[in-house]
Amino acid sequence: MTDPDTFVETITEDNQTALSRLGSSKSLYADTGGDIDTEPVLEATADAEYAAWQTFSAWADDESNDEVQAAFETTAEEERDHYETVDEKLAADDYEPRATPQLHEYLRERDDTVERVGAFVGRILASQRSKNQVVGYFVGDADPQTASLFREFGADLDDQLERAKSLLETVCETDDDRDRAEDAAAGAIEAAYDEYAESLEAMGANPKPVC
Repeated sequence: MTDPDTFVETITEDNQTALSRLGSSKSLYADTGGDIDTEPVLEATADAEYAAWQTFSAWADDESNDEVQAAFETTAEEERDHYETVDEKLAADDYEPRATPQLHEYLRERDDTVERVGAFVGRILASQRSKNQVVGYFVGDADPQTASLFREFGADLDDQLERAKSLLETVCETDDDRDRAEDAAAGAIEAAYDEYAESLEAMGANPKPVC
């Protein structure tokens, strides 16, 4: 049986550089295409929340493990609520989410329960970093109400991590299971980081320095 706390610690330590950069001030610059203003920040957040809703809904629909299915359903409901909340704050009444983030393209390619649970952990760890930057933006923009809203989203991510750790205990029965879950978690973080780096490089910015 896999110790979930050790699993999360290992993934965090092994991917420390990528996670640190995803949690840097450059993450919003990358997510908004260099346009760090309220509407682009909200749109980037809406895109991410919508993609998460769709990903976890699809996972729940074809998951055979009852406990895992229930966890994905709960997560999909949370992400749907997040998306709808952000959508209501957008200036455009008819905003349509844009291209699927590379992180969720990676997640949707996982069709094995163990890999999905591992990738779920990686997605949460990456999202926690980027969410903190969104909170920081609205604190700096003197909008404490919206900052508080995104702190609540962050609290949901904390709950999701506890949910994911419980699933690790359920599905990782062998060393091979644990290894596959670790690879999937690292892959999710790598997918998020690759898009971050590619976005910055396309704008002529260096993704490496943490700022």
